[in-house]
Amino acid sequence: MFQKALLKDADVEVLADGVLKVLEKVGIVCQNREILEALDKAGARVDYASETATFPSRMTRAFVEQVRKESPGPEPSPKFSPPSLPGLGTQVAQFFYDYEKKERRRGNRRDFIELIKLGETLHPEHSVGHSLLLTDVPPMLEPLEAALLLAEHSRKPAPAFAWHVCQADYLMEMGEILGRPKWFSYGANCFAHPLRFDKDVADRFARRVKWGDSAGLAAMPVVGVSTPVTVAGFAVVTSAELVAAWLAGRALNPHVGLGGSIWGGSMDMKTGEVSYCAFDAMLFAFATSEFMRRWTGKMIPVGGGEYCDAREPGYYAALEKAYKAMTIAAFQGRHPSIGQGLLEEGKTLAPVQLLLEREFSVGAQVLGRTAPVTPENVALDTILDVRFGLTKSYLDTDHTLQNYRQWLWCPQFMDRSGWAFEKEEVVLKRLQGKVNELVARYEKPEVDPDKLAKMRKVVERAKKDLLT
Repeated sequence: MFQKALLKDADVEVLADGVLKVLEKVGIVCQNREILEALDKAGARVDYASETATFPSRMTRAFVEQVRKESPGPEPSPKFSPPSLPGLGTQVAQFFYDYEKKERRRGNRRDFIELIKLGETLHPEHSVGHSLLLTDVPPMLEPLEAALLLAEHSRKPAPAFAWHVCQADYLMEMGEILGRPKWFSYGANCFAHPLRFDKDVADRFARRVKWGDSAGLAAMPVVGVSTPVTVAGFAVVTSAELVAAWLAGRALNPHVGLGGSIWGGSMDMKTGEVSYCAFDAMLFAFATSEFMRRWTGKMIPVGGGEYCDAREPGYYAALEKAYKAMTIAAFQGRHPSIGQGLLEEGKTLAPVQLLLEREFSVGAQVLGRTAPVTPENVALDTILDVRFGLTKSYLDTDHTLQNYRQWLWCPQFMDRSGWAFEKEEVVLKRLQGKVNELVARYEKPEVDPDKLAKMRKVVERAKKDLLT
């Protein structure tokens, strides 16, 4: 077990004092008038001309004390909760990796339709979502076009990701036609680090908080770029952003829940590449999460295994993600998802990688099993029969034949005999074959053509409104 305490008791007050000073002397930029007015009424010092808000230390201290009172006490040691199987949800990758052609290309309508078909047959019991960014349509119409494709090709279409608050109304109207109220997703809110609540994010934040969604940020600061290069400096700036978001949320809606997540990034000083799974990035995130828990009483989870450095699909990418996910489990007591088929820090989606990570996740789920002790599982008769194994092996017994599929990890595609380049190629080709098979099995759902026509009219109206 890794050390789960990175900070001493005395460190917490020092870091807290740093957060208080940052919020009082620097504050945040917030390009949303409604949030600024709410913060003004709540006691913040607001400069409307510069669109900034600072927070008196007494205001922030009182707020944190209130949050601590709301927070439950320490949780008992959690039972291991295995990761769920990844699927095609709201990844919104920018690129599509075609293993068959060894081609990485910009997200487009054709590839998105193929992903919908794959998701429909891979996990028919779950929704299929906005997994790929459509770069072949105007950006302001992108989620609306994605929603149309989901409505036409999926039996359980998940809502599309609204990048701008103005897109949500059109998506909701399309959802009403489809019989799905509030059919849109704002996904995660992220500061433009450091300490900048830019217009698009602030507008979305204000709307979702007023509707009762949790107030929080998916913080993705980069060490030495958008925060100081030290763990303590990173923790102070990142925590100041998280607390500022909570203050803004409660100013708009006193009853809103508080949440968020931390995705620490670090930059390779040789290449300029940013990693969200490097050892140092993880350390910074764990320390900040621990500080927030000990100061505010709120547990802010560290982001899961999805973001890795690997650029090509294969075992390396899956193991990189699995290692990250299990490191999070060691430090935080919860096992996040291993991955969702993404490469290059979330930029690229590879179907073969998605299937490989589903197989890894099935393996990790073995660790979540209990070990029931029954006469059948004790297998005493078999033990007495095999004795010293000189004339018989457990491999020869009916007990092994009848039970091995239940108790052994039997991957469908992976080769458990050890990695070799040639073997990995065989596995990836096998996975690509499965992708092709699943897509070929897809059957298009029967969707009311009148509903699709009405949804298209909404998109046509949005085209006039948003592109002029």
